[in-house]
Amino acid sequence: MTKRTKRIILWSVAGVLAVIIAAVAYYFSAIYKQVDNFSKKGEDSPFYQVQPSDIKVPEPPKWEGTERVNILLMGVDARGIRKGEIPRSDTMLVASIDPVKKKGYLFSIMRDTYVEIPEHGSERINTAITHGPNTAMKAVSDLLGIPIQYYVYTDFQGFIALVDAVGGVDFEVEKDMHYTSAADNHEYDIDLKKGMQHLDGKTALQYVRFRHDAMSDFARTDRQRKFLSAISDKLKSTTSIMNLPGILEKVNPYIDTNLSVSDMWKLATVGYKSQVTASEQIPPMDLLEEEKVSGASVIGIKDEDELKEYIQNVFNRDDAAQPETSTDGSVSAGNAGPGDKASGSESAASSGNAANKAESDSSGGK
Repeated sequence: MTKRTKRIILWSVAGVLAVIIAAVAYYFSAIYKQVDNFSKKGEDSPFYQVQPSDIKVPEPPKWEGTERVNILLMGVDARGIRKGEIPRSDTMLVASIDPVKKKGYLFSIMRDTYVEIPEHGSERINTAITHGPNTAMKAVSDLLGIPIQYYVYTDFQGFIALVDAVGGVDFEVEKDMHYTSAADNHEYDIDLKKGMQHLDGKTALQYVRFRHDAMSDFARTDRQRKFLSAISDKLKSTTSIMNLPGILEKVNPYIDTNLSVSDMWKLATVGYKSQVTASEQIPPMDLLEEEKVSGASVIGIKDEDELKEYIQNVFNRDDAAQPETSTDGSVSAGNAGPGDKASGSESAASSGNAANKAESDSSGGK
């Protein structure tokens, strides 16, 4: 091989490496730009008119590899809302990630759960966000007995954009779902058929919002947790990772969060390696009771300390002994911990009736 040939090969290799480095640099700079804009400032923030609160939330963990992180996910129906006005949360979930055990946990909080809203008296928990994200995080932290370090806030359009950005999801719809509403000009009518199908953003929204059956919000919160797990799996796919800058760009306008870029990078690293091992409804069946407040039905908690113990049991129970949770929120017998005693259709249906009444009395969205 001549010296000239060697030089050509070296320059060719160097050129290819330069192109790869440039592509990688562009990829990560594009991600950084989008992620950095998730945390909205000034009038771009949906909470810019919320009065400052003295409520303090725990500082984010230092991420030394041993601390659990808890993120409050809130979805709202922002239709017809004026700029600066905050709607009640239609969906509230807590994603908890253990970076050591590489395990994730999902808790969906029934929106009509009646709790103490810090500095604002007792009310349904879906009103907490109207006082700002700090108040919502503190209310959920007090309810579950765990620190909530972060929040992610979006509306229906953000959910649609996310599902469409990942190319939709192949998903098993467990039954026919049909609902129409002239009040919405039929924009959010629901018409899904039972069976495996490809859900795009709009049909996925229909699936996670449907509650017009005997189990009402119980079945809906279960569906939301299942679909969120499916989205998480889709985001871990090679195609989604390669398309991540474009995905982030599409959802960016609809997201607000207190996560910094470094926080998100650490969480993404931990989350990618973790598997969701538990998916729970809050409050669980056995700790739920119907209450009347000013003539309206709400969802009460029989024992708040027992609820906190239940959360810890979810974290600590052995994987092999985890109870199977059905779509109605009931738990199989034998491995039940505090709050898991109820089982069977009678208990589920009874609690479902309570939820239906609370839903009908609530003005916090459809």
